[in-house]
Amino acid sequence: MKKDIHPEYRKVVFLDTSSDFKFLSGSTLNSDETIEWEDGNTYPLIRVEISSESHPFYTGKQKADKVGGRVDRFKKKYNLN
Repeated sequence: MKKDIHPEYRKVVFLDTSSDFKFLSGSTLNSDETIEWEDGNTYPLIRVEISSESHPFYTGKQKADKVGGRVDRFKKKYNLN
């Protein structure tokens, strides 16, 4: 591997802003914000909008589309069933 061309890989804390869920993981992302983790160490903080704690696939709480798809709207428009 070439030296000095790869980003620094380190532990960071990801914060899901929609559910306040936090988890510690490895990443090359940079952040000016820091947070003290449960182990007493301070890590960079990365804010994310969605994680496994808030994503509909993992929570099972999917939003239902009330309008329907294109085919359903076409059938309704021309009274086809």
